[in-house]
Parts: sequence; structure tokens; C-alpha cells
Amino acid sequence: MRFRLPLICLAIVVTILAILPAVSVADDSHDRTQFGHDITVGSGEQVSDVTCFGCSVRIRGHVDSDVTVFGGSVIVEDQGEIGGDTTTFGGGVRLRDESKIDGDVTVFGGRLQRDPSATIGGDVTNFSSPLWLVLIVALPLTIFGALIAFVIWIVRLVVRPAEAVA
Repeated sequence: MRFRLPLICLAIVVTILAILPAVSVADDSHDRTQFGHDITVGSGEQVSDVTCFGCSVRIRGHVDSDVTVFGGSVIVEDQGEIGGDTTTFGGGVRLRDESKIDGDVTVFGGRLQRDPSATIGGDVTNFSSPLWLVLIVALPLTIFGALIAFVIWIVRLVVRPAEAVA
């Protein structure tokens, strides 16, 4: 019980240290990174990379590099353009009205919808079955959780107080 608070504090510090560099780099290079809030790149706007966790991305302007979305969709419309690759996990990609993706498009657990006037310069990979999400996301998280539970079990075994001899 007395080890619970330090472990929680350690988990919070590690999480902050993992997120902080990504946010600071994103501010300097005109990247867009969001957690739970949709991202919109307006027409006439230009950004470098776009990364979204638990949200969707709507592009009407120009993204110089890659767009990556976890748990959301990517919609490219009104002659919007992505200069790099587009990847979604648990969401789809919709290309409308003369939109353009110069790189590859990869969709895990979603659908690719493309207007006939939209273009993709690279390869298209679509794993539309939800089973792929289980294999790619849930299986590694389950293994990681089991590893953490094993480490906690070992620590508790080592620090268990000695029983009094009668």
C-alpha cells in the first residue's frame, strides 16, 4: 500500500516527459497535434505535420508532410493537399473534390472513400476489418499490461514483510 503513491507519481512524470517533447517540437515547426479536439486546416493555410489522438482532421489547405490519426477520420476537401503519407487507426479517409495526397494512404479499421477527381500519389493499403485493430492495438497493450502486472507481482513478492514466527 505504501508503494502505491510513488508508483502513481512515477507514472504521471513518465507520461508528462513522453508528451512534452512532442508538444514543444510541434510549436516550433507549425505542426498540429491534438488530443480529443478536431483539427481543421483551412483553405490558404499551410502546416507541416498533423497528428490527432481521439479526434478527426479536416483539410482544405496544404499539409507539407504526414497526417496521422488515432481513433478518428481524415477528410480532405476543396482542393486540399497532403504532401506526405496519411495513416488512420480506427477511422476512415475521405477524399473529395480534386483533393490530393502525394504519399501513401494506410487505413486500419476504417474505409477509404475517394471522389473520382481526387488523386493519391503513393500506395493504398486498407485493412477495413476491426480485427486488424485488435491485432495492432489491443494485443500489444494486453502484452504490455501483463508485463507491468508481472513486475508489480515481483516487487510485492520482494518487499512483502516477513511473517512472525510463533
